[in-house]
Amino acid sequence: MNELLTKLSSYNVFNYLFPGIVFVFLAGEVIHYPIAQRDILTGAFLYYFAGMVVSRFGSLVVEPILKWVSFVKFADYKDFVVASQKDAKLEVLSEVNNTYRTLASLFILLLLLKLYVLLEGKLPCLKEWDATILSLALVLMFLLSYRKQTSYITKRIKANG
Repeated sequence: MNELLTKLSSYNVFNYLFPGIVFVFLAGEVIHYPIAQRDILTGAFLYYFAGMVVSRFGSLVVEPILKWVSFVKFADYKDFVVASQKDAKLEVLSEVNNTYRTLASLFILLLLLKLYVLLEGKLPCLKEWDATILSLALVLMFLLSYRKQTSYITKRIKANG
């Protein structure tokens, strides 16, 4: 287990593991069902996955909304690649930036979870569709994440080309 933890980068810890732990703990409070794991290995993977989902939600939903309403403005990706080769601190600043977006996403998802629980109370038939809704949402989110990551890789190749 220690070997596994030493291989985690600070990005993985602050953008996946930490938000995943916080989300699982607070989600358990919201839905009044304990999600946290007693087995440390199972828990570590669950928390990491939950954090990854929270992070992807931020990347695919929160970030585009914040761009659309002009709350944030991004530099051109090619300019980012060139600047990051000259300024090593830019990667750290970008990582911290992503952590803030992930934490904002965590609290938005907790609010959405609370709304879903309230809606489920009014529409009990939703209860039998929980697993299907969650599965479809995760498939869609990770397919869109794959497309976005592929786009970043392509842009980075072109910027270095």
